[in-house]
Amino acid sequence: MKSDLTNQSRRAFVKQTSLLAGGLVAAPLLSNAGYFNSVDDTIKVALIGCGGRGTGAAMQALLTKQNVKLVAMADAFRDRLDECYNNLMQDDLSDWSGAGGNVKAKVAVTEETKFVGFDGYLKAIPLADVIILTTPPGFRPIHFEEAIKQGKHVFMEKPVATDPAGVQKVLAAAEEAKKKKLNVVVGLQRHYQNSYRELYKRVKDGMIGDITSGQVWWNNDGVWVKMREPGQTEMEYQMRNWYYFNWLCGDHINEQHIHNIDVMNWFKGGYPVKAQGMGGRQARTGKEFGEIYDHHYVEFEYADGSIMNSQCRHIKGTYAKVDEMLVGTKGVVKCGAAEISYKGKSLYKFDRSKENNPYQSEHDELFAALAKGEYKFADAENGAKATMTAIMGRMATYSGQVVEWDKAINSGINIMPAKFAWDAETPTKPDANGFYPIAMPGVTKYFS
Repeated sequence: MKSDLTNQSRRAFVKQTSLLAGGLVAAPLLSNAGYFNSVDDTIKVALIGCGGRGTGAAMQALLTKQNVKLVAMADAFRDRLDECYNNLMQDDLSDWSGAGGNVKAKVAVTEETKFVGFDGYLKAIPLADVIILTTPPGFRPIHFEEAIKQGKHVFMEKPVATDPAGVQKVLAAAEEAKKKKLNVVVGLQRHYQNSYRELYKRVKDGMIGDITSGQVWWNNDGVWVKMREPGQTEMEYQMRNWYYFNWLCGDHINEQHIHNIDVMNWFKGGYPVKAQGMGGRQARTGKEFGEIYDHHYVEFEYADGSIMNSQCRHIKGTYAKVDEMLVGTKGVVKCGAAEISYKGKSLYKFDRSKENNPYQSEHDELFAALAKGEYKFADAENGAKATMTAIMGRMATYSGQVVEWDKAINSGINIMPAKFAWDAETPTKPDANGFYPIAMPGVTKYFS
């Protein structure tokens, strides 16, 4: 399913970068590494979540240089699974990969290894060495926990939860993954983008001095809407229109703006200790927009007193900006421009000819490490804490109160359904007119 970029914008990004990061030539798997169940050098992959992002992630895994086979697929909906499978079997993947060619020979999924329903992941995970988790993020904690329990390596999309209880579940599983030396990559792909990596190196080397503040933005028109169809249960409707329900998505501050928030945390080398802000539903007021806000502004404060000013907006016809800027005592980083400057003088400018496609690179690097029997990636803890930062921001805008990190992450707040079934009750329900309850600053409370 689509997440941080629409398919159209993802494809445009890939074409703009016009290259795939080179994966390392496959080496024989080490039979004593304990990494795979395979008897040969095949790395078996299962895809959990077969929407647009899942399709893209599966293609990127199969486009790596290693001997990778997709052996199982799972999704709550059969039509989504079928659409994904058919896309993977296309003769030309240029629109998806920018590289042309196809991956059909690497798709080893049969009717017996296509699993539909809420429990499909339990049947797919045992069949593979690597699990790709790309369902709506509300399911990520339980899917990640199960994959690690079964000793599997994981690529999972961001965000990794929608509530503090889910974040804690991911953190616990992350510790188990480290103990088992299981590689985990999280789709905060700026960590795998050459320009960001080069900027980060220079910040860590002291080029801009101490970071005192940052500005991060994800402002644009918004994403798709799925209208209610006759005969749908409330659970099915919310699952189809998942972006607009917090138990599934976490609001767009969590689902998209997490990328920009994560950059500030990454360069800063820590996570905020508290947050306060404002937000609401000014333009997207229809029932089809569920319960989420259309704009958020959050002031995050770090332990040293430095501030991250965060804004995200989904309103058509408004100024669009997706970027990050970090201000230090000796310079300013403009991430979108890939430049560091001080008082109008350029200190460093990244060579755009050396840019890569980070969506592909995160898979290239993961599967190259797996083929060599290496333990290199432990992204889950940062993924969980980046997610918690965004959730803390949502709690601040929804309540209008100052929200402290320690209190929020240890609150045990759980917004997930009691059970997963098509006739099960959803955490939020529409009124007689089809409208959902909306958080109201000054009224909505998380803590006494």
